Amino acid sequence: MGDTGPTGPVMDRDEVDRALARLGAEHEAIETSLLALQDHAGRRLLEGAELTGVTAERWSAAEASITLLWTYFDAYTGALRTAREIRSRRRWSSREDLVELTELLRGEAVTVAGSAAATANAPTLHGFPGRLSERYSLVTLVERMNQLYATSLDMVVAADAVWSALPARIDLLAAELGRTRKLAHSVGVRPGEHPAGDDLERITRTLTRLREQVVCDPLAFWTPAQGSSAPGGGRPDTTVYDREARALEEVRREIDAVLAVRQDAEQRIVRLRDVLSRADRTLAEARTARGEVLAKIAATEVPVVGGPPIVLQEQLAAAAEYRRHAQWHRLSPLLESLEEKAEDELLRARESLTAVTAPLAVRAELRGRLDAYKAKMARLGHAEDPELAEKYEKARRMLWSAPCDLRVAEQAVLRYQHAAAELLGTARRVPGQGGPVDRTGPGA
Repeated sequence: MGDTGPTGPVMDRDEVDRALARLGAEHEAIETSLLALQDHAGRRLLEGAELTGVTAERWSAAEASITLLWTYFDAYTGALRTAREIRSRRRWSSREDLVELTELLRGEAVTVAGSAAATANAPTLHGFPGRLSERYSLVTLVERMNQLYATSLDMVVAADAVWSALPARIDLLAAELGRTRKLAHSVGVRPGEHPAGDDLERITRTLTRLREQVVCDPLAFWTPAQGSSAPGGGRPDTTVYDREARALEEVRREIDAVLAVRQDAEQRIVRLRDVLSRADRTLAEARTARGEVLAKIAATEVPVVGGPPIVLQEQLAAAAEYRRHAQWHRLSPLLESLEEKAEDELLRARESLTAVTAPLAVRAELRGRLDAYKAKMARLGHAEDPELAEKYEKARRMLWSAPCDLRVAEQAVLRYQHAAAELLGTARRVPGQGGPVDRTGPGA
């Protein structure tokens, strides 16, 4: 094309028609997007909400951007209408028409009143304060509208996403919190009396404050997606909500444990009484056995037997009182402690009985060994041997007399075994004579 104007080569009719078709399609797409933004649920919520913080600041700028968007769109619509009117004057546009269309379609021929941009709190195309009027080309105007639309939609979508996600979840958690508080109250878990009751009060305050903040300042709970340029790219920040949900779950588990205590408290207390009773009887048996050992065994150190666990009995009585007055939150930790201590006490009593009766067990073992050797010698025809009979009677008198000196009696048994071995002419090692004590009896 040889003719040129202030905006470059003059467009021909085909170029004009193609440009008008493209601009018409863009006009339709922009109009559809603006109407969708106008009807967006998030925008309507933002218009009616009492906003604070970062959301209030960004919504003020977004409202100005939306207002400026419509101003730009109206100017764009007017310019497109004018261009279509010029093109429709005649089937074959004259040179003057083509020059005018070229200026309108390619040049900065669209004038936008600066008052709207200056008063709407929205940034201008290049970031400078709004003037009384600004001139744009249609291409630049479309770019500007796309920028304003993207930033406005991003803010609206983010706020709507937070409002759609968090308040409903907070309400569900608050309902669960209410049920948990009623359950906690029924088992005596109350603020100031139990840590779980204090936790419930703290969670209640936090959720109430969180919901108020989400409603008034949703963008404070929005995390943009890294590297995403799409409007609304990101996710709601649920950090506080998730923390309180976990805290409520921990409280619920603790209350469930208290409920379990309420259900089987009587059986556990009965079992505790039985364990402590067995421990008492075992200690009583150990004390009786100690007296018997001191009377029957000489030159032996017998350990002292302790008394019954008075503290555990007192704690068991306290547990029964807690159960009687439905103080389950206090009963739960006390029962757990008591069950462990009661088992330890029973084990201590059994060990004490074993330690006290050890000398009697040694005497019984020596008696059994002596009688077993005598029976063996009788089977082999040596029961009437005078020396062997003498050693047997001496050992027997020591073992069956009171008090019995175990060390002396054991030596007497060993002498009898040695004499029996010599009589039999065997090479078996005699216990206590350079080898281990044979406690398995003569039939080993």
